[in-house]
Amino acid sequence: MNDLTTQLPLAIWMSPMFPVGAFAYSHGLEWAFEAGELPNAAALLAWLDTLLGQGAPRNDAILLAEAHRAAKAGNRQTLAEIGELALALATSRERRLETATQGNAFLLVISKSWPCAALDLLDRSDEDDVAYPVAVGIAAAGHELALSTTLEMFLLGVVSNLVSAALRLGAVGQTDGQGVIAALLPTICTIAQSCADAALDDLGSSAFRADLAALKHETQYTRLFRS
Repeated sequence: MNDLTTQLPLAIWMSPMFPVGAFAYSHGLEWAFEAGELPNAAALLAWLDTLLGQGAPRNDAILLAEAHRAAKAGNRQTLAEIGELALALATSRERRLETATQGNAFLLVISKSWPCAALDLLDRSDEDDVAYPVAVGIAAAGHELALSTTLEMFLLGVVSNLVSAALRLGAVGQTDGQGVIAALLPTICTIAQSCADAALDDLGSSAFRADLAALKHETQYTRLFRS
């Protein structure tokens, strides 16, 4: 495949039109906005930059990379262990809901519209949850999509969805939102490159405020989002 052909399936999978329900989740941003943590575009940029470098998206990228490698190798046992770890790393009930619901929905659509042999490596019943980054990693490997490009598109999808959430909350406007995304592209590329070579031992996060936001959101009185 040439570079454009490689990117097209990923652009479709990470698009807001792909039915995983990403629009329903804010990853704790809703509480952060309510608490006055996101008064302007600069604050949103700083929040998302920290989240990418030190929070759950970085861990998700590492898990995606490990799932991609395990699927390429046909290693069913390793893939199962990565899947269990990915769910266990969710730092709150809503974070687990966010990754599991999107992962399950992603696999359902992929199996019907973009089937590949790698999906058979998953030992799961209809009740078993699969974390979103693990599902993406398996599908990308099954369709022979480059890991580096997959990671970049995955992280861009995460950022785009969070900026969309910020727009709907009224934290920023359309133009400022696009400026935030543009400013984060170098960070996305850097994190994707580092996670492509990372292993499970490199997992870890220190975005405490974001984790606290996810916990606080569970009892927030008025909510637009599920996380």
